[in-house]
Amino acid sequence: MKTVLIADDEQAIRDTVRMILEYEKFTVVQAEDGPGALARVAAGGVDLVLLDIKMPVIDGMRVLETLREQHPELPVVMISGHATIDTALEATRLGAYDFMQKPIDRERLIIVVRNATEVKHLREQLESKTRILGSTPIMKDLLALIDRVAPTEARVLITGENGSGKELVAKALHRLSKRSARPLIEVNCAAIPNELIESELFGHERGSFTGATNQRIGKFELADGGTIFLDEVGDMSLTAQAKVLRALEEGRIERVGGTKQIVADARVIAATNKNLPEAVRAGVFREDLYHRLNVIPIRVPSLRERREDIPVLAAAFVEDVCAQNGMAPKRFADEALRLLQGMEWRGNVRELRNTVERLVIMTPESVIHRVEVFPQETRRSGELEDLLSQPMTFQEFKDRAEAAFIRKQLEAHEWNVSKTAEALEIQRSHLYNKMRKFGLERE
Repeated sequence: MKTVLIADDEQAIRDTVRMILEYEKFTVVQAEDGPGALARVAAGGVDLVLLDIKMPVIDGMRVLETLREQHPELPVVMISGHATIDTALEATRLGAYDFMQKPIDRERLIIVVRNATEVKHLREQLESKTRILGSTPIMKDLLALIDRVAPTEARVLITGENGSGKELVAKALHRLSKRSARPLIEVNCAAIPNELIESELFGHERGSFTGATNQRIGKFELADGGTIFLDEVGDMSLTAQAKVLRALEEGRIERVGGTKQIVADARVIAATNKNLPEAVRAGVFREDLYHRLNVIPIRVPSLRERREDIPVLAAAFVEDVCAQNGMAPKRFADEALRLLQGMEWRGNVRELRNTVERLVIMTPESVIHRVEVFPQETRRSGELEDLLSQPMTFQEFKDRAEAAFIRKQLEAHEWNVSKTAEALEIQRSHLYNKMRKFGLERE
């Protein structure tokens, strides 16, 4: 059951709202002034605040500002008997979810409260899915760096391999920032054709180019007061780079085909899997822009650098997949987890997530065993039965058994010869000789 706080100095208003919402199965708590409202929210358990603008001691606008600073995830609906358009716009600018006039319309109240509480619930669900998991030292260092950098206004450049979680880091930086009540606008620079990226970032005026039939608001303008996330920034054209640099230097942008300077107060977070210093040397990325973006560098480690986190990640993915598909809970057997930890994961966390989803869906039992992760073992066990049933000399049996064993170990280590040799405790050159002797090649 959701809890709604109604903060209004008029007892009649509080009673009316309480009766309407309690009939709709909401729990209602009350406060008659600003300090009382802040104290009740601080006590916890409030899912939505209905906040009057005109209140004694501290007015509603100041309470709204405090709530946005201390509880940015909490939706607040402003109510007033003397509303103007300017007041409504100011409340929205400060982060109010909605604005209602007195006398309060019953149907509109129910709709607004339902929508606002559902938005909070969906946001909590989304944050649980986008949380950064891991307890290895390298991940603890990453999380500590995010906590330290997020509340600042500093620009951040996130680097790391594809699938390592750069987007999750960007979302965490925004969620923990002072701008979290305003939007996080994401732009995938690699997915936008070069001829359109300027329009996407800065907008355009009607008639500014062929096909520009209407005015378009750009991503920088939409992110005003919030954060803009430039994903795969290394793929941006030099022309677009120049305009981004100008926007960062001046805090203003200009739409394509326009002459008006527009304020764009957006914190910039960028990410790339490319080596930008190398791109600078090659002349395909501006050095001045690189230094502007790289105020705080954050490197996201690959999954291979934190294999100890794989059991935690796999368990979370299993839970998520089962919930999404309405399936009974499942889990990995210990030997299956050990096999997952030994794999290379060139696609990092994204590849692990896809693999877990496939295994959960394709395994009918509640426990996912090693044989589901590595189905070649079923074929290998059949080969052993065939081997034992065939007439041959002892040397022939040893050679064929040794060949089958080495092939199995190579497959378990994704045909990484160095890691396989290390696991077998033999020299890499010795393993190469065995592979040549038995004709072992990756299928």
